[in-house]
Amino acid sequence: MTPNIHYEKREIVGERLELKKGPIYWLGPDLTVRDSTVIISAAGRSLVPMGGQFINCTIQAKGQLKGVVWAQMTFKGCRFKGRFRGNEFGFREALVDTSRFKPGGIEDCDFSEAELHGVGFNGCDMSTIRLPRWPCFTFVDPVRHAAELRKHSWPGHFGQVTVEVACESPAGSVASTWHAPTIAEKKETTVEELRAALETAPGIFM
Repeated sequence: MTPNIHYEKREIVGERLELKKGPIYWLGPDLTVRDSTVIISAAGRSLVPMGGQFINCTIQAKGQLKGVVWAQMTFKGCRFKGRFRGNEFGFREALVDTSRFKPGGIEDCDFSEAELHGVGFNGCDMSTIRLPRWPCFTFVDPVRHAAELRKHSWPGHFGQVTVEVACESPAGSVASTWHAPTIAEKKETTVEELRAALETAPGIFM
């Protein structure tokens, strides 16, 4: 039987916290992790964010951390390292049952040393977020740029799929970040063609 580990109603300060493969980790409610290093080897499906905050922490993903919705957690002044796939940071109404949980958020965080793919940012001020540069790229406020993005010339299937996903972002979504080599492999294009198209598109950080 898979063990459950609960981090709730406690404050962890200045520690090295390792979330290893195997257990299910319940994060919260009322969890505060401050000035700590958090090493995540567990699969994304083994993390259950219930409510809390990470303050001035280093978050290190070992391998790929996939599909974690952090909508109930707040991150302030954190540094992210490693590979994140399909994670959602910040508050978006559709992601949180506010009758049961407090909405989280994200501010003053640094992803410049992380590799992000299909990672969404919600309900936050992106001017406080340090994003990774190429070969990662970010659609910033894609809904506002949707008309221009849809008219733009894109290689392969990139415009039909990834650009449409960005342009159809739900209310509360403010940015999404992707990894060019991963995109190129799946959308019948090359990294070079993709970069050339992105360089002349609106609302792109790279």
